[in-house]
Amino acid sequence: MSIQKRLTLILGAILFSIGACGAQAAASRGVKLVSASITMKDGVRLAATLYMPANLRRGERLPALLEYLPYRKDDDTASDDYGQHAYFAQHGYVSVRVDIRGFGNSGGVPPTREYSQQEQLDGEQVIAWLAHQAWSNGNVGMFGISWGGFNSIQMAMRRPKALKAILAIEATEALFKEDVHYMDGVMHVDEFEVSMDLDQGRSGAPQFPVDEDTLAKRMDSPPWSLDYFRHQRDGAFWRQPTKSFEDIRIPCFLIGGLQDGYRDSIPRMLEHVQAPVRAWVGPWNHDFPNSSIYGPRVEWRDQAVRWFDHWLKGVNNGVEREPRLVVYQESSHPPGAAPQIVPGAWRVEDSWPPRDAKPLSLNLAMNRTLSAGGSRETIDHLKYVPSAGTEAGFWWGELLSDQRSVDAFSLTYDSEVLTQPVSILGFPHVHLNAAVDAPLADWVVRLEDIAPNGSATAITGAALNGAQRRSMEHPEALKPGEEYPLDFDLHLAAWVWQPGHRIRVSVSNALWPMLWPTPYPMTSALRLGGENASAITLPTVPLPGRAPGAFAAPEPIERPGDITEPGGDYAWPGTFKFERDEGQQKSTVTWHGTTAVNFPWGSFKHSETLTYHVTDADPADSAVEGEGESVEQLKDRVLTYRGHLTLSSDSKTFHYRYTRELLRDGQMLRTKTWQEDIPRDLQ
Repeated sequence: MSIQKRLTLILGAILFSIGACGAQAAASRGVKLVSASITMKDGVRLAATLYMPANLRRGERLPALLEYLPYRKDDDTASDDYGQHAYFAQHGYVSVRVDIRGFGNSGGVPPTREYSQQEQLDGEQVIAWLAHQAWSNGNVGMFGISWGGFNSIQMAMRRPKALKAILAIEATEALFKEDVHYMDGVMHVDEFEVSMDLDQGRSGAPQFPVDEDTLAKRMDSPPWSLDYFRHQRDGAFWRQPTKSFEDIRIPCFLIGGLQDGYRDSIPRMLEHVQAPVRAWVGPWNHDFPNSSIYGPRVEWRDQAVRWFDHWLKGVNNGVEREPRLVVYQESSHPPGAAPQIVPGAWRVEDSWPPRDAKPLSLNLAMNRTLSAGGSRETIDHLKYVPSAGTEAGFWWGELLSDQRSVDAFSLTYDSEVLTQPVSILGFPHVHLNAAVDAPLADWVVRLEDIAPNGSATAITGAALNGAQRRSMEHPEALKPGEEYPLDFDLHLAAWVWQPGHRIRVSVSNALWPMLWPTPYPMTSALRLGGENASAITLPTVPLPGRAPGAFAAPEPIERPGDITEPGGDYAWPGTFKFERDEGQQKSTVTWHGTTAVNFPWGSFKHSETLTYHVTDADPADSAVEGEGESVEQLKDRVLTYRGHLTLSSDSKTFHYRYTRELLRDGQMLRTKTWQEDIPRDLQ
C-alpha cells in the first residue's frame, strides 16, 4: 500500500472509538454494534465488531460480510468502517470487521509480514466461526479495499467452505511486481514501510496497555520492511501468500481505478478466473468510487448489495447476466493533480480482451517521431540522470502534473497531429532494442497525451529492470555494450486522444523517487528503425463503445458524531519539496504529512516525513529516511510511538537501520533497533 493509499484512508477514515453514545446512535439508525472475540486454535483471540440489523428477529438467518485488516478497527479505520458496515447491516447483512492477530485489539504477536500464512489460516477460522453463529445462514462473503481486497482474493484461492463470494476493491494478487515494495520489479520505498513498521508496536485503543507482555509482542516484533529488502527478486517469498486463479471457484466482483496502481489484476482475473467475474473500472484513485478525489463519483455499496444478495441469499436479481466489464474511457484533458471530474465516457465489454480490439503499432523513429511505417535505422543516446522523475509520482497511479519537465531527461517520440480520435483499452506493449555501458539499468516507458499548447498529460507507463528481462525470479546482469530486445506491457489504460492532439512515448532510465536508482553512471542507446524496430503497440477499440445503464449518485456516508478533526495535510498530493545542489549534483525530495483528531477518550496526532536523496554523478550514493510519530493524548498519560527508518546504498550494499520507540509522558519506555547490511541483488 503506497503513500496515496494511506493518505486517502487516513484523511477519509479519521480515527475514533465507539463509546456508549456512538453505539446508541448506531442503534437508532437501525444498526446494532456488537463486540466479539473469536478464539483461534492456538488460543489467540481476534477482536471483531459485528454490525447487525437492530431489528433482527429471533430465528432469522442472515449472511455475513467480512472485512479483515491490520488497520485497527477501533481507531485507525473506524470511521470508514462505519459508513460501509452500517450500510450493509441496514440492507440485511451482519457485516463484520476483524483485526488480524497482533494489531489493534486482537491478541498474539504480529505476523512476520503482510498476507502471511498465519493471517490466512486465522482467516479460515474466522469464516468458519461466522458461518456457525446462531444468526448465520451459513454463507459468508468477503470484501475490502487494498489490503482487504488482497486477502479477499487470497482467501478465494484457498476456498474455505463457507466463503461463497467476494468483492475486491483496488487490489492485486501480484505482490512482487505490483505491490508497493518493488514497482515493476524495481525497489520502491514509501510511506507504507514507515506506517506499518510503526503500527506493529502500537497497542489497542482506547486502553493502550503497556505491560511487559504487550510490549514484548508488539514493540519487539521485527519490522516487515527488513524482510522485504532482503527479497529483491520474485520467487517463493512473494508467491507464498497466493495460489493461482485456477483455484478460485467462487464469484468475484472487482472494482478498480485507472488512477490506482493495482488495476492490472482486473483484466487478468477476467481472462483467467473460470468462476463468474464482474468488473468495474472507473477514473478513480486508490479510494472508493463514492469518495475518490477524481470523478465522476458513483455509489458502489448498492452494487455490492445486489452482488451479495444473489450469491449469498439466492435473490434472482440478474447480476449474473450483466456485462462482465464496465469501464470509464478517459479522454484528453489538461494535466493536473487537483481533485476533478475526469472527462470521458462509460463503455461495456462482454469479454477480455475486447472482441473488437485491434493492435496499432507505432515505431519509434528518427527525428523523435512515432511512425506507423518503416524508417531508416539510427541510434538515439540518452545520458542517465538518476534524479529525473519527480513529476511522475510515487507509483503508477494518481493524476499528475505536466510531464514536460521529466520528458526533458528522456527520449521522446511524438506522432503527427491527429486528425481522428485514437481510442485504446488494454495494455500497451513496448518493444525496445537497447544497450547500455553498465551491468545494470532500468528502462522506463511512459505514454502521454500532448495537447495543442504542448502540455503533456500522463496516461500510463511501466518500468523494466534490465536484469529481469527474461525472468523476475532469475535476474541476469547486463553485458555492457550488448544490445538486448526488451519487451514489456505498460499498465492498464483506457484513453481517447482527441483530434489536434499527439501521442507521445517517453523513454528514460530513471523515475526517482518511485524507483531506486541503479548504481552506475551510464549512457544508454536505443536502436530505431530497421527490422524488428523499437515500437509501441496500442490496443485500439472502436468508438463509440456500448454504454451501460446509469449509475446511482453517491449516497450520504454515515459517520460517528463523537469526534472532531482539527485538521491535517495528508490529502494527495501532500506536501512535497524538491531541492537541488547544482555544485554537488545532489537532489532531495521531502514529503511530510500530519493529521489530528479528538476522541471521547483523548486525542491523536500523527505525522510522517520521508526524505529521499540521490547524487547524479554517483547514483550508488542514494538514501531515504523515514520518520513517523503517533501521539496518544490520554486522560492520565501521553504515549508517543516513534519509528525511524534509514535505507542507504553504495554500489554493492543496502544499509538498513530501523528504530522503534515508545515514550510515556516524555520518558523512554521501550526502544529497539534493527540494523543490517543487505547485498544488492541486481537492484
